[in-house]
Amino acid sequence: MLVLFETSAGFALFKVLDEGKMKSKPAEINNYFATPEKASSFISLKKFYKFDGTLDALEAQTAIAECKVPESLSNFLKKNVVSEKLNEQLIVSDSKFGNAIKDALNIKVLCDDTTQELVRGIRLQLKSLVNANEQDLNAMSIGLSHSYSRYKLKFSPDKVDTMIVQAISLLDDLTTEINIYAMRAREWYGWHFPELGKLITNHTQFANVIKAMGNRKAAVDTDFTDIIPEEVAEEVKEAAQISMGTEISPEDLDHIFALCDQFLSIQAYHTELTEYLKSRMEAIAPNLTILVGEIVGARLICRAGSLMNLAKYPASTIQILGAEKALFRALKTKHNTPKYGLIYNAKIVGEASLKNKGKMSRVLAAKAALSARFDALCEVSDTSYGIAYKGAVDRRAAAIEGREVRKSLNAVKPEKSGNVSKYDHTKSATTNTTRDVATKSSKESSIKQEKEDVKMEEPSSEDSSSSSEDEKSKKSKKSKKEEKKEEPAVVKEEKKSKKEEKKEEPAVKEEKKEKKSKKEEKKQEEPEAVKEEKKDKKSKKDDKKEEKKEKKEKEEKKEKEEKKEKKDKKEKKEEKEEKKEKKEKEEKKEKKEKKDKKEEKEEKKEKKSDDKKRKDRDAEEPEEKKSKKSKK
Repeated sequence: MLVLFETSAGFALFKVLDEGKMKSKPAEINNYFATPEKASSFISLKKFYKFDGTLDALEAQTAIAECKVPESLSNFLKKNVVSEKLNEQLIVSDSKFGNAIKDALNIKVLCDDTTQELVRGIRLQLKSLVNANEQDLNAMSIGLSHSYSRYKLKFSPDKVDTMIVQAISLLDDLTTEINIYAMRAREWYGWHFPELGKLITNHTQFANVIKAMGNRKAAVDTDFTDIIPEEVAEEVKEAAQISMGTEISPEDLDHIFALCDQFLSIQAYHTELTEYLKSRMEAIAPNLTILVGEIVGARLICRAGSLMNLAKYPASTIQILGAEKALFRALKTKHNTPKYGLIYNAKIVGEASLKNKGKMSRVLAAKAALSARFDALCEVSDTSYGIAYKGAVDRRAAAIEGREVRKSLNAVKPEKSGNVSKYDHTKSATTNTTRDVATKSSKESSIKQEKEDVKMEEPSSEDSSSSSEDEKSKKSKKSKKEEKKEEPAVVKEEKKSKKEEKKEEPAVKEEKKEKKSKKEEKKQEEPEAVKEEKKDKKSKKDDKKEEKKEKKEKEEKKEKEEKKEKKDKKEKKEEKEEKKEKKEKEEKKEKKEKKDKKEEKEEKKEKKSDDKKRKDRDAEEPEEKKSKKSKK
């Protein structure tokens, strides 16, 4: 058995000395690499290929990471395994990489749990098995790791997507900040000039007007032509004279000016960032931008993490992307799930009516998934897919909304003329009888017109000379002869075909009459059993209809009875509840009466006891007086 081991310095080929130990359990193989002596007795180095430099090592590492056999390794294995005609198995750390070696060099490969433990043991005792310096190996591994990480960052497919993700997230932050700054400026300056906020709704115009005017008293002298239209400027000047706002100090105005400057600078950077994002989206995901727009497309990519992740998503997830919280809430409460997420902000979904927004978001998500896959996986950027999908989505939107579809659907079809004869396959292909009827009729009409012209040219006056008549008659005869000579063979054949068609027409009529007569005879000869069967079928249909009606009536009766039973049950329940309430009220009254009686009895007892005590006191007082007198 041979073992292939990859290091940062090169490829090492080991030979297993004791193959019987490989049959032991994976946990026991770890004991054979406990010390360098045990490892050298179990495995030994056969050959070692050293890399020429960092570039050679980087090429080999990238090929192995992609499960491909590098040229240096293929040459090394051909020289030491294939050329020596060794039939031993090659142990590899990765099964996919082993399959690539097997396909390329036709070498038997082995990779399982025991081989993984073997490779782990070789890695543990690599210094003693290869006889290499530890510092050199560490330096080579660090250099290779740095160069490999730089290569991966340089050629990463997700690297460009990070720019879009950062740009759209910054754009969202800037919009929130712009709104906060604008509202703060409106509130702050509104104490001094509250009417200005209603007259100018645009934030940038509002900030520029504040900077140009300052105090509202200077509104009459300021020129607002470059900032706002003349009508609004006149309204501002009139409102400044009748304003109900408070006075403001120049120090406060300086702070408001600083706030407006900051707002305008952020607004200018916001416009620059949107242009940058548009250009980046057109370069990276052109089909997605055509279909959805640069802002919505960038938000979808940001939510997915990268364009590749978005391409892996199905259309159903792209449709709900951004509404995860609502989706899980709906699943938890068993309500209807949301129909759209971030894709709701697309132009096509926004233009759709309220009831058709869900349909349009589903259609758009399906095409957006396909366009994202084209953008992520196609090597050449081609916008034809996005344009085609955009047209398909527009047509679908028009069909859903009931508008006219921009397609050649309304084109008028050519009407079939009744004079057109059907194609007859029985006629020979040599004859020109299959030509257009229009050409035939045109030729015939031209011949007739020529003949009529000749007839019309006959002299109408009887006083004309005989010489002129003879000349004209001669000319007409000559012209007729020439016409007959010049008459083409095509016209003759056409005339023949017409005669044949006229002869065939009565035969066709007779065939039709015979078919009709046969049908009538069949109807008359139809036996009574067939008629009875038809009657039975009709009666069965009528019976079925009656049964359906009876079933419906029974169902209606049952429903009515159930409703009555429910009403009776409700009434009974209400009566029981009323009786219970009455009993409870009566019991409460009885309890109150008993309590009142008890209290009265107790009060009487207390009064009696008080009276006895008073009488005793009154009786004791004269006795005391008598005792006092006797003592005196």
